[in-house]
Amino acid sequence: MINKFIDVSLDNRFVVLLLVVLLIAVGLSSMTTLPVDAVPDLTNVQVQVLTTSPSLGPVEMEQLITFPVETSMSGIPHVDEIRSVTRFGLSNVTIVFEEGTDIYWARQQVNERLTEARGEIPAGLGTPTMGPIATGMGEIYQFELRTKPGCDYDLQELRTILDWQIAFQLRSVPGVIEVNTFGGELKTYEVQVNPNALLNYKIPLNRVFEALERNNANAGGGYIVHHEEQRLIRGEGLIQSLNDIADIVLDARDDGTAVRVRDIGEVHFAPLLRQGYVTRDGRGEAVTGIVMMLIGENSRVVVDRVKQKIAEIENSLPEGVYIDTFYDRTDLVRRAIGTVTENISGGAILVIIMLFLLVGDWRAGLIVASAIPLSALITFISMNYFGVSANLMSLGALDFGIIVDGAVVMVENAIRHVGEAKRRNPELKRAGLDVFRDAGHEVGRPIVFAGSIVIIVFLPIMSLRGIEGKMFGPMAFAFMSALAGALVLALTVMPVLASLFLARKFCEKDSFLVRWCKRGYEPLLRLAIRWPLAVFLIAIAAFSMGIVIAMGFGAEFVPKLDEGDMAVQAIRLPSVSLERSIEMTTEIEKTLLAEFPKEVESVISKTGRPEIATDPMGVEMSDIFVILKPKGEWRFASKPELIEAMKETLEKNIPANNFSFTQPIELRVQELIAGVRSDVGISLYGDDLEKLKEIGNEIAGVVQQVPGAADVQPEQTGGLPYVQMRVRRDQIARYGINVGDVLDAISIIGGKEVGQVFEGQRRFPLQVRLEPKWRRDVTALKHIKVADPTGRQIPLEQLVEIEVGPGVAQISRDEIRRRFLIQVNVRGRDLASFVADAQKVVEEQVKLPPGYRVAWGGSFKNLQEATGRLTIAVPLALFLICSLLYMTFRSGKLALLIFLNVPIATTGGILALWIRGMPFSISAGVGFIALFGIAVMNGVVLIEHVRHLRHRGQSVKDAVYQGALDRLRPVLMTATTDALGFIPMAISTSSGAEVQRPLATVVIGGVITSSLLTLIVLPAIYHWFEPKGEEDVEV
Repeated sequence: MINKFIDVSLDNRFVVLLLVVLLIAVGLSSMTTLPVDAVPDLTNVQVQVLTTSPSLGPVEMEQLITFPVETSMSGIPHVDEIRSVTRFGLSNVTIVFEEGTDIYWARQQVNERLTEARGEIPAGLGTPTMGPIATGMGEIYQFELRTKPGCDYDLQELRTILDWQIAFQLRSVPGVIEVNTFGGELKTYEVQVNPNALLNYKIPLNRVFEALERNNANAGGGYIVHHEEQRLIRGEGLIQSLNDIADIVLDARDDGTAVRVRDIGEVHFAPLLRQGYVTRDGRGEAVTGIVMMLIGENSRVVVDRVKQKIAEIENSLPEGVYIDTFYDRTDLVRRAIGTVTENISGGAILVIIMLFLLVGDWRAGLIVASAIPLSALITFISMNYFGVSANLMSLGALDFGIIVDGAVVMVENAIRHVGEAKRRNPELKRAGLDVFRDAGHEVGRPIVFAGSIVIIVFLPIMSLRGIEGKMFGPMAFAFMSALAGALVLALTVMPVLASLFLARKFCEKDSFLVRWCKRGYEPLLRLAIRWPLAVFLIAIAAFSMGIVIAMGFGAEFVPKLDEGDMAVQAIRLPSVSLERSIEMTTEIEKTLLAEFPKEVESVISKTGRPEIATDPMGVEMSDIFVILKPKGEWRFASKPELIEAMKETLEKNIPANNFSFTQPIELRVQELIAGVRSDVGISLYGDDLEKLKEIGNEIAGVVQQVPGAADVQPEQTGGLPYVQMRVRRDQIARYGINVGDVLDAISIIGGKEVGQVFEGQRRFPLQVRLEPKWRRDVTALKHIKVADPTGRQIPLEQLVEIEVGPGVAQISRDEIRRRFLIQVNVRGRDLASFVADAQKVVEEQVKLPPGYRVAWGGSFKNLQEATGRLTIAVPLALFLICSLLYMTFRSGKLALLIFLNVPIATTGGILALWIRGMPFSISAGVGFIALFGIAVMNGVVLIEHVRHLRHRGQSVKDAVYQGALDRLRPVLMTATTDALGFIPMAISTSSGAEVQRPLATVVIGGVITSSLLTLIVLPAIYHWFEPKGEEDVEV
């Protein structure tokens, strides 16, 4: 079958060349339309359910809203986890589904169950709704709405422009699911009532609410017929302006004088009570927009569309207002793709140079090198067809040295056969097709089997699930596509090109580099064949040393991808006010810009939560987005040094803040995947909030002492000051007042919405609120009046019990239980050893009462799960290799001989990691799986040639010696090209290279040692493993 493939290609050379032209055309077309992103989207399949109820505290929110929503979600098929965060006025429930679940099916299931949940939530306490269909990679574009110097727009006007002019239009862009507006002030029409005026005019609050509701409506009166015409009747009574509100009549005096809204208070445009804000660059508050991409879209394409739309929108903005972009995902995409391009092109150039040096003929070198762009085009076609995006992981690990191995062996064998043909016939001017046919037949089978082994070894990587599956699955797919394409090229295009360009004018002499290698190799080979046992024992000793070194390795999940920018989390006491938080974040921004002028370009702080609260933060928490300048301008050698300096400076200049450092996408993805914003999340489960807090803080104190612990943050579940107003039922019964009347009086402290005011298509809340002087302190609140049925005004302090004190700030839940979360970052050591030490210390020093338990999550949990899956994938890969080797040689002995390459290659990978001081990671694990396949390729080619010589009648010793010398050049070529192809990746410091570095290091180290085994150990011990049927072959 393989030989027929080669024959058909050589018999139809013109057709093969036409197909190559077609491949180039289709490949270039696929390359231009291929989806491009920085990294794969790692977010799991999840649906968020958000409920806002401004009047409820965390305990009431949990009891009345969160718990009903969680219980209604239990029992949905394929649900993996249900967790929630409940804060003042907000419930955020996250339902995580099993990998592979269709997101639209998941949302449909959640939506059906929400109907049940809404029925259990008391009326007026909020309606649960689903969050946007976005992921942790969804925030692709962020901007600030600013004004030019001399133009006077306040925060409320800017927010109105953003909400109703910019965001509305951006939501129409294909691929945009939501535009989350944050910062500034939401405009409302506000009636600020004066309790004394209400008392004087004897107007109860409920009459104010009722009057505002009844005086803000339109009505239809059908139609009348007039002179054969139909005329529609409309009654217009909607509020149009502040004066319309002020003129609404509440009551009439005995003398007929109307009591209007303006008599009991003032009517203003005022901001809605808010739970968050944005500041930037120490200038104070800012108005920002976050464009969120629909799940599964192409970020580069969507950002380009957003930019085009923004260019259109800017032409219609009011004079002096402009859009200032501060985050654009395509910057990260450009850097990541730049890293990929740099590594692949650098590797390809090194491979081509080495091919020229080893082959010694520029035509042969070019023929082999042509397989690199052609196999790359095949990869682009298959990725485009199957919807795999081009990113750091899918393209980053492509090593064209490995991919052209088949072409190297085919062309090198063709060169050797042409040389032999010329030796047999010195008068030969041009080698015939039969020479190339014989050369192809000789190596076609080992090329296919060796390539197939590498392809099949990547199949277990395709079986990985979870985060590591999303990271390395695309890489395996791209590698398999490129290698499969390269195998087809090696059997078809390479023989055709060799027959066209290597048939004459060929210099048979080895290149200087090969001659130099042979001079050193021959005596070494003779020595190895003479002392096989010593050689074998040295190999075993090397492998044993590798095992010992490996046992001392630490472990981490995946090396952190450097996104370029930085995210700093600042956490204050829960009792801090919004205004004080604004002052603190502004001071943080000024400090960073002043102290790090060469490193920091811009600082944007987001505190609390926006109106679409996909991230349920309180005003005590700030996410500070630090945009950094290029590293060439820095005064610091590395990012960790910069982080250490920033932390020290901030802690010195900004007291009462706890700082934690991470990266923007990493922060968002970690939080969405595990509900954790750091490397390790320690979850303490129990029922009593006070007990959870006590034990949780104890665990945090213990973990803080473990070397490597950084940014230890116990969850702030308490400390939020409350003014508790408990209705005294005996007193309201005495006055004949309802609970609802008392609660209405309390609700106007923050503002009670009673309708909406339309300005064309825009709509704004209409609310009633106390005048500012009445809500300054608790004493003023006591004197708010509530009317009884006879009109008497009763002070609030007589109807409620007022208590001031700390209360619950936040309640976290997971697995339908309360949990207390301790978050820890790890610096200066590997993740696995840190967690092992921390677990031991916590177990020894913290005693848990019955019903309470501790679980370790975050990146550590991901590492555990991925390691578990690798323990299945690695043995499966090894089993597949053994099976294919047996199928190739029909001999268990020879299969075992070549399989010895695997442990020796593993030794090289371990030593390479050890020399570079790298811990074991999932990247390195995937490198080992790839290495297993690569390691056996040369062994297959060498042993196949030795068997070929044995069948031609040579003795074991001669066949081994001659076969090893014949295969020195192709083994050197494949080994050096494999290693050189990965060198740029192994030493790269560009954005995103951190993930690829361990993988490349493992393969380079393993290829070096497995090549030594192929050239030294295999020839030395071959006679131990030769099948019995071949031992009797005579010379």
